[in-house]
Amino acid sequence: MNHKKNCCHKHKNNEHEHTDREHKCNGCICNQLRKLQTQTEVDVFLSSGEVLEDVVFINFDRNNCCAFFMDTETEPGSTLIVDCQRIDAIRIEAD
Repeated sequence: MNHKKNCCHKHKNNEHEHTDREHKCNGCICNQLRKLQTQTEVDVFLSSGEVLEDVVFINFDRNNCCAFFMDTETEPGSTLIVDCQRIDAIRIEAD
């Protein structure tokens, strides 16, 4: 079996085991959320077609791919938890 030099998996008992948790959540949006400043207001476009408008980014959990947002307009005080791999796009609100 040909493995790339920088592969993030190791071979164990004929199965591949993930060894690099930081890169578990792949994709453009997951990568952007890793770098996005907290308290940034965004619109979130979900794979289902639903749009979460004017939500505030709280945090991103690299271990389970969860992105946390506050919805200050529709449900004040509520927290939205979204799998970053289910987000097609985010719009960063202009100041």
